[in-house]
Amino acid sequence: MDYKKYTYLPAPPEEVYLALTKAQSIQLWTGAEVEFEEIPETEFSYWDGDITGKNISFEPYKKIVQQWYFGDNNPPSIVTIKVHPDKNGTSLEFVQTNIPDEDYKDFTAGIEEYFIGGLIDFFEE
Repeated sequence: MDYKKYTYLPAPPEEVYLALTKAQSIQLWTGAEVEFEEIPETEFSYWDGDITGKNISFEPYKKIVQQWYFGDNNPPSIVTIKVHPDKNGTSLEFVQTNIPDEDYKDFTAGIEEYFIGGLIDFFEE
């Protein structure tokens, strides 16, 4: 199943992009250990390995494309994050494909609370 969410963040797109691509920043808004490099074809891990995957491409200050893993028996899930200037801040578009049906409800709730929610808290403080 696919998931799409738009969120407004009160910060410029450049800052939002950096928060999503610099390990030190990711660690601040997730509050957990992170392994991340802004390099295509590198593997990453968020929340001490709760979410793992591979970076596919980066378009600085505009777009990030990743593969997120859901166990060995599921096809990779593609995550595309776009940041657009919006009024005095940023419109963040989070799109994810191929979320296994049985994981969809819990997983998307987690994305809203921890991933998107973490970013919102980070920029509103």
